[in-house]
Amino acid sequence: MRTLNIGILAHVDAGKTSLTERLLFDHGAVDRLGSVDAGDTRTDDGGIERRRGITIRSAVAAFTVGDTRVNLIDTPGHSDFVAEVERALEVLDGAVLLLSAVEGVQARTRVLMRALRRLRLPTIVFVNKIDRAGARTDGLLGDVRRLLTPHVAPLTEVADAGTPRARVTRRPPDGRTAEALAEVDTEVLAALVDGPEPTGEDVARALAARTADGSFHPLYHGSALGGQGVAELVEGLLGLIPAATPGTSGGTEPRGTVFAVRPGPAGERTAYLRLYGGEVHPRRRLTFLRRESDGRTTEVSGRVTRLDVVGGDATLTAGNIAALTVPGGLRVGDRLGGPTDRAPQFAPPTLQTLVRARHPEQAAPLRSALLALADQDPLLHARPAAAGATALLLYGEVQMEVLAATLAEDFGIEAEFTPGRVRFLERPAGTGEAAEEMPWLDRTRYFATIGLRVEPGPRSSGGAFGYETELGALPRAFHQAVEETVHDTLRTGLTGAAVTDYRVTLIRSGFSSPLSTAADFRGLTPLVLRRALARAGTVLHEPYQAFEAEVPADTLAAVTALLASLGADFTGTTGGDPAWIVTGELPARRVREAELRLPGLTRGEAVWSSRPCEDRPLKPGNSGPGTGVGGHSGE
Repeated sequence: MRTLNIGILAHVDAGKTSLTERLLFDHGAVDRLGSVDAGDTRTDDGGIERRRGITIRSAVAAFTVGDTRVNLIDTPGHSDFVAEVERALEVLDGAVLLLSAVEGVQARTRVLMRALRRLRLPTIVFVNKIDRAGARTDGLLGDVRRLLTPHVAPLTEVADAGTPRARVTRRPPDGRTAEALAEVDTEVLAALVDGPEPTGEDVARALAARTADGSFHPLYHGSALGGQGVAELVEGLLGLIPAATPGTSGGTEPRGTVFAVRPGPAGERTAYLRLYGGEVHPRRRLTFLRRESDGRTTEVSGRVTRLDVVGGDATLTAGNIAALTVPGGLRVGDRLGGPTDRAPQFAPPTLQTLVRARHPEQAAPLRSALLALADQDPLLHARPAAAGATALLLYGEVQMEVLAATLAEDFGIEAEFTPGRVRFLERPAGTGEAAEEMPWLDRTRYFATIGLRVEPGPRSSGGAFGYETELGALPRAFHQAVEETVHDTLRTGLTGAAVTDYRVTLIRSGFSSPLSTAADFRGLTPLVLRRALARAGTVLHEPYQAFEAEVPADTLAAVTALLASLGADFTGTTGGDPAWIVTGELPARRVREAELRLPGLTRGEAVWSSRPCEDRPLKPGNSGPGTGVGGHSGE
């Protein structure tokens, strides 16, 4: 059985879940057609998803066509859940990018296409809702070429678009397709220029090759609700997107990635694993590699106690997906074997909030619930804060609302969130050392000798701890006390922001037996570490977002003036009449202001999209960690 893992991606409300339902129904995987409005779809199975009519977590469903099993991964459309989408991209063989024939190319659609093209992932464009009033076809194709990719060709035609009578017919690859392919295929270009002209078979072969390498995108039309054009789309999926070839590196040892985690009815965590090589069967012992938030890599081992292969097989084979349970629980991002070729590039969340239980007796259950949810999404970053609160890092306000609803419905906890504020970070500016010899007096006597060096670590490494002292010079419990206290202490730097990308080295150590205890080392470490950090100095960094704004031509000057006043660094301005596209990077704390002011400058015609990118040193004269989002001030 050949397997295709296909992701369905789109701007919110373009019809992803409806298309998934149609594909499952048309091929006998479900016996009735679910509806987003009715809240009875197969993949949006959470109560919150059904009420809101949006996808929050990636879901997997399968159908079979001939000798091919198609695993569908339905991904979120809202930008607050970008991490879910990025994780799904890693495990896909190809993607269907949906557009609405009515709303056209939307901001989120462009962001998704950029990611797909960056990964060279085979992608088919599907124009949905052709039977809705206001649907466009020819004009929309021009928008696709201008705003998404010029390397696209329609393989269907639509009659009576914008009416309930809309119907789709196939459009075999022809001369127009060859002209579009010539921009990415040298053989087709040579045949068009020098002759003989490529035959229909030549064009079809080039179309399959260029689709497979992600450089060209076939376009189909249809309606997920009405079913028009869906058969043609499936034909394109099977004929143009190649199934992944199982990897051979590492012999028969299994290699794969955990890309989603769902809680089970008994509190266990069910992990979704995409396998790239080898096999996994029930009761097999597996070892996963996990990258911790401080940059360390740890191992998680256990036997598979439950294995449900999507499609019903007893053994998970290369190219397929399974839901499995391992004692101790797996997390999103855990890897079986070595890294994959398409590891997701996560921009860290930049919105920080404090969560408290509305009822004091629920404080402990709240913290446990948030830690459980953080296991499902390692980018959630939950940690204890002062006065019984829990600090969270998120991507946006919608994610915060969904999290509050999840706590109430799944855990029975009423939680209150402080207004979100942008998270700043400190990085060491240089190298600093400090040491204290035993005994050390400051009201309390610490029977410990500690010397620490602080220095910058590699970008995106988090935090690392090492030794220059001889291993075994201290009891293991004392070593562990120093290391844990270092990481805990650096959650707050010299300005109050968390410290990242640091390396701390223990350069001196000593103890007195039997007087010294681990508590001595936990008490003295922060004092020595603070002094070393002050000598190293830190640089405060603020998060930025890469933005793209499409604005009417006559408003370009006003828009660029606004963005410049907000601190934007421009990377490009393209277009002309009737619209210009402005790209650049903007401090995350100013993004909300840009979103609020753009409609007034552009008669409501601006199209804005932004996504987190790398942070930068805070410019002189700007405020620091207390700066909030949308005018809110953090605690």
